[in-house]
Amino acid sequence: MNIPFLGNRRQKVGVPDPAGIAELLAECELLRSQAYRAGVRLDDTAASLEALDQLLPRWRDDEDTLTWLGNDAGLYLGSVIVRTVPGATWEIRPDGQPVVRLDSGREFDVVDSGHEWAAYGVPELSQLYAEVAES
Repeated sequence: MNIPFLGNRRQKVGVPDPAGIAELLAECELLRSQAYRAGVRLDDTAASLEALDQLLPRWRDDEDTLTWLGNDAGLYLGSVIVRTVPGATWEIRPDGQPVVRLDSGREFDVVDSGHEWAAYGVPELSQLYAEVAES
């Protein structure tokens, strides 16, 4: 049944808009809030990753914050990589996990790396970025 004033409500099947995905994944609300309070400007550069590595990890006392911040840190790392490393793109795995894929086909689970950074401080976000940028 086609009712003209309702419009075509069927979802188009296909690949989601990469720019829309990148914008959504770059939000990182908690990380941006924590960084702002610490005087760190997140401007999607490698320098901002170095600044994040210098933050005091006060979030480690709160399990919920730790998990959320780890997720945000990984997504921010991925956003910096996608915006600054030629050929790097976001890809969503069938399990829903966002990963960064390079032209070479190499894949990085940046969210997992963000959780490691938030929980233990290593590997540093700037170090991970340097490894990816070299590839």
